[in-house]
This record gives sequence, structure tokens and C-alpha cells, in this order.
Amino acid sequence: MNRLWAPWRLKYILEDSALGKEKMCIFCFYPSQQHGSDKENLVLYRGKLSFVIMNRYPYNTGHIMVAPYRHTSSFQDLSKEELEDISLLMKSGIHALQEAFAPEGLNIGINQGKIAGAGYEEHIHVHIVPRWNGDTNFMPVVGDTKVLPESLPDTYDRIKEKLHEAY
Repeated sequence: MNRLWAPWRLKYILEDSALGKEKMCIFCFYPSQQHGSDKENLVLYRGKLSFVIMNRYPYNTGHIMVAPYRHTSSFQDLSKEELEDISLLMKSGIHALQEAFAPEGLNIGINQGKIAGAGYEEHIHVHIVPRWNGDTNFMPVVGDTKVLPESLPDTYDRIKEKLHEAY
């Protein structure tokens, strides 16, 4: 039997067990922490009304999210200013991902509501997922396992460097 080691997942398993069914809002909690803990919390950039954060359990290397600071579950509830800020951060995030990873494409989307696939349905956010030809193979389909070629801290550094260049 082959084994695929993913020691970083233990923290997730233990946190999930400790929290039980109660789930904190990552889009409120992580940006509320001190700026010095941004790398640990995967916060890449803090804008005026929104921020960019990496997905701790990414679909692909470089999977980022843009979210407003304000806790709202509805895209329609966002103000014009929040929409503008989110759009500018999306544009900068896309630029940074293209510079850092040269993806062949991107999936950009919002899952509003649990039935639409939102993991955090209480806080609206935009996913930006880099895509490459052949990035879906037998592992996620047959083995329900995604193989990522780079650690989250290394990916964070790579995106953060390019994200700053985008401003």
C-alpha cells in the first residue's frame, strides 16, 4: 500500500474536533488578528474594505479568496464601495497569480448559500483558483486526494511578493 503523507492536516482535524459543530467565521477571525500573524493566518493583503486570503485547503496551488471585512452572506448586500474594493483586489490577485504561477486559466466564482456549495455561507467571498492543463487527474477522482506540489508558506511568499508588485 502506498502512503501519501499530509502532516499539515492534523491541525485541521484536531481543531475541527475541538470546535465540534461550532464553526468560527474565518473571514472575520483571521483579518481581526494582528498584522504580525498574517502569514500564519494566510492573509495576503488588507485593503480598505476587503482583504485577500489564501485557502488553507486549496483546490489547487495558489487558490486565493477575496472577502469584505463586513460579515454578510449576500452579494446583493455589498455596498458600491465594497464591490469596487473587492474588484480591485481580485484584479491584483489575478495579476499576482499570473506572475507567480503562469496558470493556463482561472476559475473565479462566488458560492452564495449552502446549496450552492458555500463552505462559509455566512460570509460572502470570491474564490480565484489557478488552473493548468492536466491539473485534474485520477487522484482526486479515484482517491479523493489532491496532491499539491508546494507548501502553503512557500506559496504564500510567492503570491505576496507578486501581490505587492501589483499595487
